[in-house]
Amino acid sequence: MVRVEVDQDLCIGCGTCVDLCPEVFEWVETEEKAKAVGDEVPDGLKGACREATESCPTDAITTH
Repeated sequence: MVRVEVDQDLCIGCGTCVDLCPEVFEWVETEEKAKAVGDEVPDGLKGACREATESCPTDAITTH
């Protein structure tokens, strides 16, 4: 099981993760930041999720 989390203190709201993997990350308008959706990354989205994690400019995304 792979889980992801977005550290709101590190997120700068660039939206890269949402663009790369909108099934796992969503935009929170009130915060102007991204957050992870759901508890677990589906098997078919692990590659896109990994790309989003690696593309985060502030390393705000962690996987568990």
